Amino acid sequence: MGWANYLAAFATFFIMHSLPLRPAIKGRLVNILGRRGFSTAYSMISLVALAWLIMAAAQTPFVELWTRANWQAWVPMTAMAAVCILVCFGAARPNPFSFGGARNNTFDPAHPGLIRWLRHPLLAALALWALAHLVPNGDLAHVILFGVFSAFALLGMKLVDRRRKREMGPDQWAELRERVTRSPMIPSPASWRGTVIRGILSAGLYAMLIAAHPVVLGVSPLP
Repeated sequence: MGWANYLAAFATFFIMHSLPLRPAIKGRLVNILGRRGFSTAYSMISLVALAWLIMAAAQTPFVELWTRANWQAWVPMTAMAAVCILVCFGAARPNPFSFGGARNNTFDPAHPGLIRWLRHPLLAALALWALAHLVPNGDLAHVILFGVFSAFALLGMKLVDRRRKREMGPDQWAELRERVTRSPMIPSPASWRGTVIRGILSAGLYAMLIAAHPVVLGVSPLP
């Protein structure tokens, strides 16, 4: 049951993650749910499928590939602080380069914020999460899990770039990218209030994940 459940969770996650994004299916769902309703439903379904996959990985037979050492726990502990920052500063903001931006028509290339450094902050957060958790989880099921997710996130950046270039037109995409790169390397926030709020949310998310980890997964993330 362990490996069968794991494979079923993997298949379900990728089907539920990719099928609703097909243009024909997405168009129908957006017409029914609205754009915000679609985004909310898609996010919730993806989180449920991810939770199932993570729990299924923990229930598979243990096949050790490398021995766990105490220092390894510091890798995800440190990386997850950056992940929380990427998520909180990258979500629900204008970003015409990525798959999810909000209010993209208000995007100001002179004040791109985090987009000055990363076109795809949420995919970068996913890759960092996966690679960091790969270090202390040296059993076969988790190596497959985190290895696939890191590859998925890194490949996804290229696929999204290609899709957005096609949708925007290569000339418009390149021009917008050039305008962003001409902005200051350390951009000034368009709103200091928004920056402070997102910073507080980042710290709160980090604390919540540490507290929830042993409750949800049964393992403390602390070294």
